[in-house]
Amino acid sequence: MKLSERLSSINPSLTLAISAKAKELKASGVDVISFGAGEPDFNAPENIQDEAISSIREGKIKYTAASGLVELKKAICNKLLRDNNISYEPKNIIISNGAKQCLYNSLCAILNDGDEVIIAAPYWVSYYELIMLAGGKPVVIETKEENDFKYTMQGLRDALTNKTKAIIINTPNNPTGTVYNKEELESIGNWAVDNDLFIISDEIYEKLIYDGNEHYSIAGLNDKFKDNTIVINGMSKAYAMTGWRVGYAAAHEDIIKLMNNFQSHATSNACTISQYASIEGLNGDQSKIEVMRKAFDERRKYMVSAINDVKSLSCRKPLGAFYVMVNISQLKGKTINGKKIETSLDFCNVLLDEAKVAVIPGSAFGTDDYIRLSYATSLDNIKNGIQRIKELVEANI
Repeated sequence: MKLSERLSSINPSLTLAISAKAKELKASGVDVISFGAGEPDFNAPENIQDEAISSIREGKIKYTAASGLVELKKAICNKLLRDNNISYEPKNIIISNGAKQCLYNSLCAILNDGDEVIIAAPYWVSYYELIMLAGGKPVVIETKEENDFKYTMQGLRDALTNKTKAIIINTPNNPTGTVYNKEELESIGNWAVDNDLFIISDEIYEKLIYDGNEHYSIAGLNDKFKDNTIVINGMSKAYAMTGWRVGYAAAHEDIIKLMNNFQSHATSNACTISQYASIEGLNGDQSKIEVMRKAFDERRKYMVSAINDVKSLSCRKPLGAFYVMVNISQLKGKTINGKKIETSLDFCNVLLDEAKVAVIPGSAFGTDDYIRLSYATSLDNIKNGIQRIKELVEANI
């Protein structure tokens, strides 16, 4: 019996696979240090936890509308106006089971078979596969480290065809930590509007930004950008609510209506308890975000310095999120403990087997000269893990 050709072409997430392998080794007693995590190592703030417990005890556990609680939509509208200078009404909002579902819903709402979506490599691992699942075609622009892994206007012009339907912008970026400034977003926004393109703006890491930089939402820069933009965000990163599964999208009412129609059949509403907790998260005390951001900042600085002290490895300082892209190109073709390094996955396997350190290969993000390390782990783990990498690498070069 023949199975789906579309799903057969989809690759599993390497980030989840490697993280799962590291967890299995840890469970069997192996001392593994993992830099693979895409989630904060903090717990959700207590006021959010308390609200979740209260909602259970008060019986607020039934289905909501497929698109989410009106009260949460209002809280999201207030947040977007307060933080991002974007005015929306609840009809412009949908709540989903994480930002990933919002991304998929939005792609399904705007794409027809064969429509092209521009993404920048390195890209978040799921962009490519989600576009294909929605019937679209990913068009990858290779960015350069010396340009901070950013789109260039010439690159965008070269990628444009009569099938281009949308562009995805991720700032702060996973996996590079890149942050686009206001002028860069204005240039991209004008180009997109001039070419009648949708802009999918993934802003899930907006609160985790460093060195005095500022996050700008492209939809908040002017109304013509807003009309073309689908803003994607959620509770996972800023509020350490990864397993609670609450993401949201804000867009033109017509787009949200299609997303809601699709979601009503695919999953119905996001977890009701998590939605009530998210209202408290958005409306309540925000101070814990800054505590977490400062901790990430300290780890970021140490990790960058320590990596650049390892022979044959290098990295740029990320300005946002909690990842570092490490350039391993000098190691390619070399042998480490009898194992030749031809690809980023080869190096990741050697690190896990020989140093008991888990990292993510750049191939998962569309670029093979790099690996991604997450600093969403303790400073002690970072110090120990990078020392293991340093000892293994420098003993073999």
